[in-house]
Amino acid sequence: MWGTNLRILAVVLGTIGLYTLLANAIPQIESEVPEELSFTGDVSPEQLIEAGQELYEGAGGCTACHGLGTRAPNLLLAEADQGPIGARCGERVPGEDCKAYLHRSMVEPQAYVVEGFQPIMPDVSRTLSDAQIWSLIAYLQSQGGEVTVTAADLQASEDAGQDTAGGAAGAATGSATTDPIQLLAEMQCIACHRLGGEGQEVGPPFDGMGSRLSPEEIRTAILDPAASISAGYEQFAGVMPPNFGSRLTAAQLEALVGFLAARE
Repeated sequence: MWGTNLRILAVVLGTIGLYTLLANAIPQIESEVPEELSFTGDVSPEQLIEAGQELYEGAGGCTACHGLGTRAPNLLLAEADQGPIGARCGERVPGEDCKAYLHRSMVEPQAYVVEGFQPIMPDVSRTLSDAQIWSLIAYLQSQGGEVTVTAADLQASEDAGQDTAGGAAGAATGSATTDPIQLLAEMQCIACHRLGGEGQEVGPPFDGMGSRLSPEEIRTAILDPAASISAGYEQFAGVMPPNFGSRLTAAQLEALVGFLAARE
């Protein structure tokens, strides 16, 4: 009896030790996460612009695609015979002013895809709060145009968030699921990678990934996408967000690695 119990205990402790070793072996990549914003009711345009500029140039990751004008339009420079984005945003869609156009472009990016560019823009509401989104809009409006974002826009978004999410306004958060298909959808991976005939070819296809990369290489590619760029995709370097290490739990990460490693 005691011998059987000791063997069971040894198996349990060995299993715990194995998973602990695996968790500690996962590379811990420090990701720059956009700092949450908190404004008072009398927030000024200058405050919004300053916060938006910090996001645009830093943790928001906007310059990875919009900085050179090769992957996405350069928003800070003149385009054709028009000025920067603040001067031309009100002319993009008939009947839609600049503020509405910019907001929809961020939360429904597939609605407006500029000719000559691929639909690689993610829905920023999945990673940024309403305050951060409106700050970005204010900054972009300031580039050659008039800033019309006000505290009322932030309050309206907050009220809408409370109505639809039980008071949990702000950036959307992922679920606790470890289902790889659901995770790929939540993280918008198919927006850049092809799987089963769906998705875009901005990054290497998930189909056959297990025959090209080891599980360790797949894990590193998720946590630190800048560590190695696949041949043929150099022009899209910097598009993949570097913050999946903070957005995925260890269990979710391993679920994705296992799923992709099995695509042979």
